[in-house]
Amino acid sequence: MDPQSQTTSLQRLQNVEKVYSSNLSGNKCKHLIWINRFSCVQRIVRVLELAGGVMDEMANPSGPRKELVNSHCSEFMQSVKDIQMTLREEIKSACEYRPFEKCDYVPRISNEICCKKLEYLIAQVDEMRLTIDEYNEA
Repeated sequence: MDPQSQTTSLQRLQNVEKVYSSNLSGNKCKHLIWINRFSCVQRIVRVLELAGGVMDEMANPSGPRKELVNSHCSEFMQSVKDIQMTLREEIKSACEYRPFEKCDYVPRISNEICCKKLEYLIAQVDEMRLTIDEYNEA
């Protein structure tokens, strides 16, 4: 595999990460999720590089170097296991995600609506009391 094209694709991934993370500077939760996913993408790119390296080595006219192929295959298998575990954790986390579980928006808004209704009723009762007082004075 051409080392120049490997560097270029990794550099593109790093540039995307820099641009995206700068847009998320205020939201730490989304930023952490992005970093985790970006790390997984980097590992996938590395796995593909390893596979390409083994294929290049197998196509070598003088024959493959056994130690290099063994080293790449071992790293490949370990990386695949790591990626699989990370993706499993991501899926588990996504399934457990409950965005409104601890949200107090509905009760808070309901409370505010009740307060506004009470204020309106108090105003109406005050007007009725004034009308009754005026009627009794006349």
